[in-house]
Amino acid sequence: MFNFSQLKYPLIQAPMAGGPNTAEMVSTVANAGAVGSYGFAYNNADKISQGLIAAKEKIDTQSVGALNANFFFFREVKAPNTDIIEAAVDSLRQVSDNSIEPTIPQAPYFPDLSAQLEPIWEHRPDILTFHFGIPDKAVIDKAHSLNMAVGITATCSDEAIEIENSGADFIVAQGIEAGGHRGIFSPANYDEALSCFDLIKVLSQVTRLPLVAAGGIMNGDHIRKALSLGATAVQMGTAFLTTNESGTPKAHRDYLLNQQDRTAVITHGFSGRPARGIDNRFIRKMKDKPVLPFPLQNTLTGRIRATAIANNDGEYQSLWAGSHFRECQQETVIDLIERLFKPLTTCNS
Repeated sequence: MFNFSQLKYPLIQAPMAGGPNTAEMVSTVANAGAVGSYGFAYNNADKISQGLIAAKEKIDTQSVGALNANFFFFREVKAPNTDIIEAAVDSLRQVSDNSIEPTIPQAPYFPDLSAQLEPIWEHRPDILTFHFGIPDKAVIDKAHSLNMAVGITATCSDEAIEIENSGADFIVAQGIEAGGHRGIFSPANYDEALSCFDLIKVLSQVTRLPLVAAGGIMNGDHIRKALSLGATAVQMGTAFLTTNESGTPKAHRDYLLNQQDRTAVITHGFSGRPARGIDNRFIRKMKDKPVLPFPLQNTLTGRIRATAIANNDGEYQSLWAGSHFRECQQETVIDLIERLFKPLTTCNS
């Protein structure tokens, strides 16, 4: 079974749903001796199978790196009453400059996890991870029976304790600085909003599981501090968005590299769940507007986001990014990893 000690670099390239994690990116990270990840949150079994096959074909069998498949743990959700749906639809009609008709969500509102996992049991990546919660124990047991390690995101000590009790193998400790969706189990709960480094300190006191520091980590100094505080490894997503191998849309990449006067803020507007992205017109217009619960709001805004990507319009895309996105550089995956870890290697030599 996968163990962090096997890696050349204590690094997980974050799973990012929606296209940034290409087979080329994932396999290059694994071949470099780190963990390459796919974010399969919304994918069907065929897409998941294709992605795993494509990456495995490119990963050297002698590599000390690993392949991770990540999924959202969706909770049951009931459609709100008609008045709430109409209010959310009307808000989007007002917000969209292009008068794009929102997509009304229809049940089932999210993918069936058991169906999504079928290609996982067939192709057997090294690691299986979950965001937003803990899957049934049968899932964790089956992963272990197939020699896969299981990791789950935590944002506070209560979640970490639940994860340890579930039988999972490690915890991704997600600080408030992280780009994309906040991993809190229930958005209705109070969010302690701990920074990545503070979260590592807190979780080190309540769990013996290995901790992977995530959130705002962009350089060698960040990595060194995370490891010194007790993290076993770090997880980084935003830094990989502007690598040559990523599938990041053109406007998203441009905003990461060239919109240095903007900040990364948390919004519910795109998906109905808190998520951090570069501030844009959509986020500003959606402030205090009614939204549907996750993932219904994500479906509702899907056509708007897809049209914006097609039109290279960064003002209506979900430009997920961590709080320190200004440190992004246009470079190859290998150049990024070497840049990140060269100071650590020099320090240790």
